[in-house]
Amino acid sequence: MKTTQEKAARLKEEIKRLKKEKNALIMAHYYQRDEIQEIADFIGDSLALARQAAETDADVIVMCGVHFMGETAKILCPGKTVLVPDLKAGCSLADSCDPVELEAFVKAHPDYTVISYVNTSAAVKALTDIVVTSGNARKIVESLPADEKIIFGPDHNLGEYINSVTGRDMLLWNGACHVHDRFSIDRIIEMKKAHPGAKVLVHPECRRPLQLIADKVGSTAALLDFARTDDAREYIVVTESGILFEMRRKCPEKVFLPAPAEDAECQCNECDYMKLNTLEKVYEALRDGRPEIEVDAEIAARAVRPIERMLELSK
Repeated sequence: MKTTQEKAARLKEEIKRLKKEKNALIMAHYYQRDEIQEIADFIGDSLALARQAAETDADVIVMCGVHFMGETAKILCPGKTVLVPDLKAGCSLADSCDPVELEAFVKAHPDYTVISYVNTSAAVKALTDIVVTSGNARKIVESLPADEKIIFGPDHNLGEYINSVTGRDMLLWNGACHVHDRFSIDRIIEMKKAHPGAKVLVHPECRRPLQLIADKVGSTAALLDFARTDDAREYIVVTESGILFEMRRKCPEKVFLPAPAEDAECQCNECDYMKLNTLEKVYEALRDGRPEIEVDAEIAARAVRPIERMLELSK
């Protein structure tokens, strides 16, 4: 009987073979399982994944992330095959913004510019003027006239953070990420007492009190860059714990401590959706050419414009 390690090694070899055979690119978000990040050709946050998808010459993209990431890649690359290893890998934040409800809200505010977080469905992006990520939201908002009226959604915490650092008064949709919204400030303060030299790294999808105690607020890529260049030796990381794999790989001499959720028995906070993708599912997706992401052509034609505007404004 093969051991778990032997099975994993065999799957990695088969994935490597199929990837070459089908001219496929494996892309992974920082929140994916360690073993998926190990075999990925490209690892990044939502902005980096979108940029890479737009530029790749691969015939097949295996998007190891969640459903909206696969949709974004398909919208940018309509002629390519885009696979997501498990279509059940959704997003609580994307689910918090129903396109029918958003359309009614937008119609009720006809003189507002609509900015939508990338963590949204293609149908929501189709109702949007500009898409943003946590890494470029501030830059894009600040590129607009100071008196421009803006609807920002669906992440209320991110929108509140952008308002606080830009002085804007955007109208915020009341959505949230179930992972970032459940971090416990009390438990993090206790961690800080136990590790007084540790710096606190906080994702802007977290609630405002956590942002206020942070040494650095930023996207996953920004938090990683901060850890690489900062002179501290220990960090409390207040985002989905998958990022610790890349942090430890890039900074092996440093200590990264995952922050806990309010109701967690363990010292962790994971996205169940992100963890649905496995090595075996990546192998099966490459082998079978499914599950494949499809986006309605009319929706895709409208959704691509705000995504491309984001990419242009992010340069």
